[in-house]
Amino acid sequence: MSAATDSARITPPGNVLTQSVRDSMVVAKRNLIRMTRIPEMVIFGLIQPIMFVVLFTYVFGGSMQIQGTTDPSVYKNFLMAGIFAQTVTFATASSGAGIADDMHKGLIDRFRSLPMARGAVLTGRTFADLVQTALTLFVLAAVALLVGWRVGSDGDTNVGRVLAAFGLLLLLGYAFTWIGALIGLSVRTPEAATSGGLIWLFPVTFVSNAFVDSGKMTPWLRHVAEWNPFSATVQACRVLFANPGQSTSTAWPMQHPVWASLIYSALIILVFRALAVRKYRSATA
Repeated sequence: MSAATDSARITPPGNVLTQSVRDSMVVAKRNLIRMTRIPEMVIFGLIQPIMFVVLFTYVFGGSMQIQGTTDPSVYKNFLMAGIFAQTVTFATASSGAGIADDMHKGLIDRFRSLPMARGAVLTGRTFADLVQTALTLFVLAAVALLVGWRVGSDGDTNVGRVLAAFGLLLLLGYAFTWIGALIGLSVRTPEAATSGGLIWLFPVTFVSNAFVDSGKMTPWLRHVAEWNPFSATVQACRVLFANPGQSTSTAWPMQHPVWASLIYSALIILVFRALAVRKYRSATA
C-alpha cells in the first residue's frame, strides 16, 4: 500500500461523520445493486415467511387456544405479530453469510486499499439488508391481509400506531443484523455463518410469546420468554395493531412493551455494532 493511500485513510477529506455516512451509502448502494442482479436472493427470502404464515394459520390455527377460544381467526390475528418479528430477525443469518462471503472472497481487502471509513463497510451492508427486510415485510403484510389478518381486531388503532409497529419491527431487525455481522466476521466460511446465525435464533424466537401464550408456559420458561427482547417487540406490535394477546404479566417488558422494545433494540445496536466494528478492524489489520 502506498504512502499516499495511508495518508488519505488517516486524514480523510471533509467532516469525519459526513465522510462516514457517504461511504456507508456507497457500500449500501453496491449491495442493493447486487441484490437486483441476483433476484433469487430476494425471492427465496420471501418464500420462507410466506410458508410460515400459511402453515401456522391453517395447520395450527384450529388447535391453539388464545383468550379462552380456539377460533382460528383469533389465533390468526394473534400470530401475525410473531411472524413479522421472526421474519425480520431471521434476516440476520443472510446478513452474516453475506459479510463472511465478502471476507472469504477478499472483497474486504480491496476496501481496505480505499480512503474510506472503516465502519462504513459494515454500516452500508446492514443498511442494505434493512432495505431488503423492509421489502420482505411489505410483501408479508400483504399476504397476511389475504389470509385474513386485520389490525384493530381486538380494539382501536390508527395508521400512526400501525406504522409505529412496523418501525419497531425494522428497528429490531436492524439491531439483530449487527449480531449477524459479528458472527459473519468471526467465522471462516459463509456456510458456517449461516449455521451460526440460525442456531441462536431458534431459541430466541420460539422461547417467546410469538406463537403461543407465554402465560401457559412453566414458570421458569415464562420468565425467560417475558424478558426476551424478541417478546417485547412482539407484544408491542400486538398492542399497536390492537390484535389479541394482550399480556396480563407483571414483568416490566410486558407492561411497557413499546419502551422495552426501543430500549432493547438500542442496546443491541450499541453493543454489537461496537463489537462488530472492533472485530472488523482486527480482522483487516
